[in-house]
Amino acid sequence: MNKSIYIFFTASLLIFSCSQKSEFGNDISTDSEQIIAGKVLFENNCSTCHNFQQNGIGPNLSGVSHSVESEWIKRFIKDPAQVIDANDPRATALFKVYNTYMPPFPNLKEEDLDALLAYLHTYEALPDTIPQTGLKDPISDSIPDSGIRLELEFYTQIPTSNPEPPLAKITKLESESVSGRTFVSDQHGTLYELKNGKHSVYLPLKELRPKLVSKPGLATGFGSYAFHPEFTKNGLLYTSHTEPAATLPADFAYADSINVKMQWVLTEWKTDNPETPTFQGEGREFMRINVVTQIHGVQELAFNPTSKPGSEDYGLLYIALGDGGAAESGFAFIPDHHGSKVWSSIMRIDPAGTDSKNGKYGIPASNPFARQAGKAGEVYAYGFRNPNRVFWDEKGKMLATEIGHHNVEELNLIEAGKFYGWPIREGTFIINPYGNMSDLFEIGDQDDKLDVVHPLIQIDHDEISAIIGGYFLTDGQLEGKWLFGDIPSGRLLFADLSDLNNIPPVQSWGIIYQGKEMSLQELCGSKRVDLKFGQDKTGQVYLMTKADGKIYKIKD
Repeated sequence: MNKSIYIFFTASLLIFSCSQKSEFGNDISTDSEQIIAGKVLFENNCSTCHNFQQNGIGPNLSGVSHSVESEWIKRFIKDPAQVIDANDPRATALFKVYNTYMPPFPNLKEEDLDALLAYLHTYEALPDTIPQTGLKDPISDSIPDSGIRLELEFYTQIPTSNPEPPLAKITKLESESVSGRTFVSDQHGTLYELKNGKHSVYLPLKELRPKLVSKPGLATGFGSYAFHPEFTKNGLLYTSHTEPAATLPADFAYADSINVKMQWVLTEWKTDNPETPTFQGEGREFMRINVVTQIHGVQELAFNPTSKPGSEDYGLLYIALGDGGAAESGFAFIPDHHGSKVWSSIMRIDPAGTDSKNGKYGIPASNPFARQAGKAGEVYAYGFRNPNRVFWDEKGKMLATEIGHHNVEELNLIEAGKFYGWPIREGTFIINPYGNMSDLFEIGDQDDKLDVVHPLIQIDHDEISAIIGGYFLTDGQLEGKWLFGDIPSGRLLFADLSDLNNIPPVQSWGIIYQGKEMSLQELCGSKRVDLKFGQDKTGQVYLMTKADGKIYKIKD
């Protein structure tokens, strides 16, 4: 990565960003309506002199509410001259830098000041440990080629669901855990069963939910599926899909003034006969979520395959939800980093329960924020931009891949109640969600104050641009290794995750098809491969190329 990043600090920023103490801002509202009102007040009264990226006529206000008492800020806004003339140390230091008095705002009411603070508090301070000349090539290591080549065998071609590439938007391939029946989903709205190289429609989701929309592309449509661990007995299957904004009232929404592009809909399907070749039964919606854009939605549903009947995790559904594109659209307060909202989180719910706000599912008592005031009880872990795959290793450790913004792709070890950084982190670097989000800065000592979990693996965009996992091979040259890769280019990688405290460097591997070594781009005849992985109950791992809608088995 060849990028130079420059940031310039003045005394005012050091004044405002020194010692980010946890007590600052605890009295500030996080209500989205109040934040929007504060944004309007700021734009009308303050934006001529202040912004959140750099010093101007007045100081950069990024992080001010995280490092200065709320009452001091209110007093200064209402009558700065009075505070300066009283020889207040902070105020006089600012006056020395800018040599001018800020105009007073005596007509602002207390509720106006509260709204302004709510908006200011959505901006994080850049750490004062950042050098004046920033990072060059923040992740300098390159990924070596292992020299390993695995043979592929064509398995099947999924019917074309789009007139142009990707011809079939196949995204997830897994088996029902008891019967071993294997399925693959197409984002345009079909769940196929695979058997002996043949495919047949099992769940025609688009027909059953005609409001399903899969365009614009990327992450829309049929997002994910998960069979209940007792599907062969109870016939329960779970899906996520997108519908247009305002199709129905959402269970999770934000201020009306913010755009809603899509709604993510989660459905429980029940069949009375789990053995039928085509789904026959009914579905009930249990959750609906508004999102700002079409990206970063519910890309993964999963049950812990290592949990057993009677264990605390058995039968609980994990729901991986990104930020819906909110941060990149200027609404970084939607995916906040306090566990109070469902966006940018991995949720865990009890589908059989009824104690949620809408009464359609349960919130496990063991969830980290269950029954905590001001927290979203559904949240298991939070701080994700796009947690597109969730999986467990043989020891029962939960992991998730995270597609980054402009610089870093991640693999994370998921632990209850932990914060994983978005929208103020990308990998082990800090970003300003209201500045240029493509810029990375060293964290310094900020982690001690914000308690952010670092990724197990981070790879920069010199190597890959969108991570996709990934399953463990059960035999062959890469036995026990975790396979993953790059969605657009189809570059193939692996890592040894046997010791999560000491992960060896990532290496690349390649394929041989019909006796010839080639890239996946050559195999599918497209520069954009749209790579996905799958694995059935026997341990067989598959590669899927959405560009041409084909599925291959890894033979080695």
